[in-house]
Amino acid sequence: MSPLLLGIAPFALVAGIAAVDAGLGLAEAVGMSVIVFAGASQLAAIDLIGSNAPFAVVVGTAVVINVRMVMYSASIAPHFADYGRRFRAGLAYLLTDQAYALSVAEFEANPERSRWRYYLGAAAALWVVWQIGTVIGVVVGASVPDAWGLTFAVPLVFLALLVPAMKDRPTTAAGVAGGAVAVVAAGLPLNLGLLTGAVSGIAVGLLTEVFGE
Repeated sequence: MSPLLLGIAPFALVAGIAAVDAGLGLAEAVGMSVIVFAGASQLAAIDLIGSNAPFAVVVGTAVVINVRMVMYSASIAPHFADYGRRFRAGLAYLLTDQAYALSVAEFEANPERSRWRYYLGAAAALWVVWQIGTVIGVVVGASVPDAWGLTFAVPLVFLALLVPAMKDRPTTAAGVAGGAVAVVAAGLPLNLGLLTGAVSGIAVGLLTEVFGE
């Protein structure tokens, strides 16, 4: 996890700084980080909160962005089938892109590896770094002058997540369509532009994959 944590730490700092810019206090920012624990959707939710978007729009946007976790959990579930329901629920809370990718690769390469120990070691390390980074971001962000424009790092983080993922036609089409629709729909009431862009991107990506075959 060490190389991945080097990238997660500044991401968490940005989340903390963005929370301050949106008007959240330390307890609120950390509470959100603990409960949501999802980088991209957390930043999107913070941005919507700062724009005074309705609660339903904030939650809906976060759910749409995080819908990939349903596929991750379904894929990794067979490896945890022998564990109890409550234990699996606790493991599910820590599920992230990085923990999923590392764990599945390790389980396939080393079938004798303890499933829960390896997964928990990777996922918990990321969780700790994310929470610490968020706290530091809130503390530092509160003392940074607005003129420095550190919150501009938020869209840069999204671009850094988006560009490497656009490796094929469906993901590229989804990214371009989602971004274009979000820009065009920016003026929609209730701050629905981002949610509309996300749903449109998913639909275009799915249609491109289906008809591309």
